[in-house]
Amino acid sequence: MSIEQLESIAQAMVAPGKGIIAIDESNSTIKKRFDAVGIECSEENRRAYREMLLTTPSLGEHISGAILYDETIRQKTKAGVPFTKVMLDAGILPGIKVDKGPQPLAGFPGEVVTEGLDGLRERLNEYARLGAKFAKWRAVITIGEDSPSGTCIEANCHALARYAALCQEAGIVPMVEPEILMDGDHDLEACYDVTEVTLRSLFGSLYEQNVMLEGTILKASMIISGKSCAQQASADEVAEATVRCLKASVPALLPGIVFLSGGQSDRDATAHLNAMNQMGPHPWPLSFSYGRAMQSAALKIWGGDIVANVAEAQKMVHARARDNGMAALGKWRG
Repeated sequence: MSIEQLESIAQAMVAPGKGIIAIDESNSTIKKRFDAVGIECSEENRRAYREMLLTTPSLGEHISGAILYDETIRQKTKAGVPFTKVMLDAGILPGIKVDKGPQPLAGFPGEVVTEGLDGLRERLNEYARLGAKFAKWRAVITIGEDSPSGTCIEANCHALARYAALCQEAGIVPMVEPEILMDGDHDLEACYDVTEVTLRSLFGSLYEQNVMLEGTILKASMIISGKSCAQQASADEVAEATVRCLKASVPALLPGIVFLSGGQSDRDATAHLNAMNQMGPHPWPLSFSYGRAMQSAALKIWGGDIVANVAEAQKMVHARARDNGMAALGKWRG
């Protein structure tokens, strides 16, 4: 695939008023969410839940793509239609999570590095045949008294860059996600400093690995106070700090930036995105790639009932997509 084709896909991912829904939870992660609302985590329940999400009427009005899990990209609707066909017919690009998760970083207690590069070329080629147009790899950075170390940041950014190069080789747009966790008592300034250092390292690594930025999407954390911080920043403070940090560290050549919700409440994730876009225009589109902030309310409504509650749950999915789509334009009214 040419760089022009990759660029076209990347631009479609951040089309005005549209964003990404992340439904790429591993089986162990979705089990926790199912357990919380009393749903058995069977393969059929996982399939039915994701069918409910992906077949939401008019979802493509506000959703440009969906990140899937390995199990999900191979699944079909109850009627036997592959999920990838359902998505493409609705104008929604199929994406795929390809990393194998964080593992302890040897020599650096408490820090992790994301693994999954072994065999990635072959997996990406298979995912491309299954219909994937973009992929996602998540790195995890924790702020603590003596962390993150430079080694942790460098190791994770190198892995993100190697993954991105392999994606583009396979004709897949890489979404690079260096997540700065909200866990901890750090303040807004500490989050800013760590995020800026991480993003500078990331784009240095992408350059070294000959990754074409025109065909790459950044999935970024917002600059936000730690969950345990006594002084929680306001929406305007989050927006100002996040935009300032991105302008200091992200090349304008990038087609777009999508934000992770990272444990924020549904409302906060939408309000912060809206505040940022009201500050625009920016060098790149600022949109969303939310998981829990798109799904949590709908999951409670659905409750594992494969038939009875589907329509009401889908109304909630569409409402969350609409609200975040408006926030991506800076037009959300709360």
